[in-house]
Amino acid sequence: MKTSARNHFAGEVTEVKHGAVNDEVILRSDNGLEIVAVITHGSARTLGLAAGKKAFALVKASSVIVMVDVAKNQVSARNCIAGTVSAVTKGAVNSEVTIDANGAQIAAIITNESVERLGLASGKAATAIFKASSVIVGVE
Repeated sequence: MKTSARNHFAGEVTEVKHGAVNDEVILRSDNGLEIVAVITHGSARTLGLAAGKKAFALVKASSVIVMVDVAKNQVSARNCIAGTVSAVTKGAVNSEVTIDANGAQIAAIITNESVERLGLASGKAATAIFKASSVIVGVE
């Protein structure tokens, strides 16, 4: 499957917590990342999501926030993935920052001003942060 989302995490659902309107889906990617998604109960049912089901998570690069010197317990977003900057590609206004987290690549689109302010460069520790509601879940 091809999509325009820069971040694609294939893996397996490890848990689904059902709610009246929304369900929380936890997916363990093939790279070992734990991705948390919040989707409607109807979507989870339609996709047949349950522990052990193969699935994938998509996250647009523009939905990823990059922070430095932060711990998971300091932010409310469910997805906080620490890693190392592997590339910064500057454009006229924005940059694409790629963070390597144990072999998984996470792309973020942030302003050039933010890249400078955070001192982002290859080899620098950084954390990719995105809300569970920013995650799209799919199955083949």
